[in-house]
Amino acid sequence: QVQLVESGGGLVQAGGSLRLSCAASGRTSSRYAMGWFRQAPGKERDFVAAISWSGGSTIYADSVKGRFTISKGNAKNTAYLQMNSLKPEDTAVYYCAARPSTLLYRDMNEYNYWGQGTQVTVSS
Repeated sequence: QVQLVESGGGLVQAGGSLRLSCAASGRTSSRYAMGWFRQAPGKERDFVAAISWSGGSTIYADSVKGRFTISKGNAKNTAYLQMNSLKPEDTAVYYCAARPSTLLYRDMNEYNYWGQGTQVTVSS
């Protein structure tokens, strides 16, 4: 089992930045792809970004490309989401997800483990 804990959410003005962290604990000896998803009130959970186990490959949703950056820590069991030029439409609960794989995935159904989420609110 793997436990994921997100942190770093909060309230920020439009144009500001936030950095989300996702720390994995438990059975972290396997190689995990990690991803970030978000869910706004009344909407479905959407893909934001994903990173391979090694950190060498990343993919992004078109809506965040060029503004958000996903990365991994040196120990490979922590993922970060640096969010710049935030917009009110980025307001959502952000979730971290992980799957034991050397590949990376956009589809939320591919992920085995999920964090509890962290709220990001961007004011206009």
